[in-house]
Amino acid sequence: MSSKQNEFILVMDFGGQYNQLIARRVRECNVYCEVFPYTMSIEEIKKMQPKGIIFTGGPNSVYEKDSAVCSAELLKLGIPVLGICYGSQLMAHLLGGKVATAPVSEYGKTEVSIKGESSKIFAGVSKETICWMSHTDYIAEAPASFKVTASTPVCPVAAMENEAEKLYAVQFHPEVMHTVEGMKMLHNFIFNVCECNGDWKMDSFVEATIQKLRQKIGDGKVLCALSGGVDSSVAAVLLSKAVGKQLTCVFVDHGLLRKNEGDEVEAVFGPDGHYDLNFIRVNAKERFYAKLKGVSDPETKRKIIGEEFIRVFEDEAKKIGKVDFLVQGTIYPDVIESGLGKSAVIKSHHNVGGLPDYVDFKEIVEPLRLLFKDEVRKAGRELQIPEYLVSRQPFPGPGLGIRIIGEVTEEKVQIVQDADAIYREEVAKAGVAKDLGQYFAALTNMRSVGVMGDGRTYDYAIALRAVMTSDFMTAESAQLPWEVLAIVTSRIVNEVKGVNRVLYDCTGKPPATIEFE
Repeated sequence: MSSKQNEFILVMDFGGQYNQLIARRVRECNVYCEVFPYTMSIEEIKKMQPKGIIFTGGPNSVYEKDSAVCSAELLKLGIPVLGICYGSQLMAHLLGGKVATAPVSEYGKTEVSIKGESSKIFAGVSKETICWMSHTDYIAEAPASFKVTASTPVCPVAAMENEAEKLYAVQFHPEVMHTVEGMKMLHNFIFNVCECNGDWKMDSFVEATIQKLRQKIGDGKVLCALSGGVDSSVAAVLLSKAVGKQLTCVFVDHGLLRKNEGDEVEAVFGPDGHYDLNFIRVNAKERFYAKLKGVSDPETKRKIIGEEFIRVFEDEAKKIGKVDFLVQGTIYPDVIESGLGKSAVIKSHHNVGGLPDYVDFKEIVEPLRLLFKDEVRKAGRELQIPEYLVSRQPFPGPGLGIRIIGEVTEEKVQIVQDADAIYREEVAKAGVAKDLGQYFAALTNMRSVGVMGDGRTYDYAIALRAVMTSDFMTAESAQLPWEVLAIVTSRIVNEVKGVNRVLYDCTGKPPATIEFE
C-alpha cells in the first residue's frame, strides 16, 4: 500500500466487472485507493484505517446461499460506506431491507430522478440525470433507517442513505462514463462524506519509491525485465535513479514484437542511447517459437511466454554473476485482471499469473504494482523520460502471441508484423492517431476464399482494432474514417502475403477485451 501518511479509500470487491474502474476514479480525485476481496476481516480493515469504503457490484443475488457477503459489523464501524449496484443491495439486505428480483431488469443508460436535494453525495447533481444501470435484482424496500434519495419508473430505490451512520447506496454505476454526473457523485462521497483532502500526488510517489528501492536493495544486484514499453521503461529509470550501475537491464527479443521494435528499443536503452544502464539484448526467438509450437489455448500461451521470460532471465543472471532482485513493470490493472480473491480471472499476465513456482532470485520487485496506466505515464514525465516513450501505446508482455489467434508460427508473426506496420503507418499519416487509446492489427485463425487476379485464394483474415479509452478498463470502438480503412485494407491485401481479407472490430470493452487473447 502507499505510505502511511496518505489518505486511503478501500474498495471491497464482490466480483464486479468495474472494480478497478472504481479505484481508478477515486485516484482521479487525488485520493489513494486499493481493491481488496470481500473476505477481508474486520480487524484487517480497522488496521488500515480507511477514510471510506466502497462496495462494488457483483454477479450474485444477495439472498442466495453462498453469495458474496461481508459482516454487518462493517457497517457499524463509523467508517463511511458507499454501496454500488450489488453493494447497495447487500447494504439493504444486511440492515433489514428487502431485495428481490425486479419486475423489469434495467440495463444501459437510464434517467434517474434525484429526490435527495440535501444529500451530500448528490450536491450539485441535476434533478433528472442519466445513469448506467446493470441489474436484475433491486431494492424493493429500503431499511427503516434509510431515506430514499433517487428512483426510476421501475426501480423505487435507485439510491438511499442513512446520513447519520454515513451509509450511502446507489443502484446505478457512477464509475462508468455513461453515468453523466457519476464523477461528481464520487467526488462528493470522497470529499463531502469521507472528508478527504486529496494528498495522493505523483511527485511524492516518485521520490518515495526511489528512497524505498534504495533501502530495499542496498548493495544488491538487480536485473530488470525491459520491454521498451512505458511500464518497464519507467520501472527501469526508477531503478537506475535508485541504484545506478547495480542495475542490469535485459531486453528479451522473443520474436513476438512489432516490426523493427527490437532495434528501436536498443537504440533508446543500448550503448548509444540516453541512459547510463547495463543493457543486454537477448535474441530468443527460436526458443519461444519452439515452446509455443502446437499451442492454441490463449491462457496456456500466456503462461508459456511468462515462464520462458523468467527462464531467460535466470540464464542471463547466471552469466553476469549473482543477482538478488528481478524488477518487473507490473501495474495495478494486471494484478486485478489476474484475479483478486474470488474475482473471475479476465486474463493471466505474464508478469503476474504466469510466474513459475520456482524463480532463481531472492525477490521480485514491482515498483509500479499499485499504479494505473495513466499514473505510470505521470511518473514517467516526473522522471523526465522522453515524451515519445512515455506516451507510447501499450504493448502486452506476450506480444503478438496474443494478437495471433491459435498456434503461433514464424509465418504468422511475419504476417501480423507487416499488416500492423501498414496499419500504424496509414493511421499516423492520416492524423487520426491522437484520439486513439490503442490500435493494432491482429491475425485471426479464419481462412476464406478470395479472388486475386485470375485465380482463387484461400488465405487468412486480418482484424483491425482501434479503441478510445482513458483508463484501459473500459473502451469504445473508434470510428475511423472509411477512407483510411480502405487504404489500409488495399495495402494489406496487396502487400502482405497470405492475407486476402481485412475485418474491422467494432466491439467495446466490455464485453470484449482490448487485446484479442
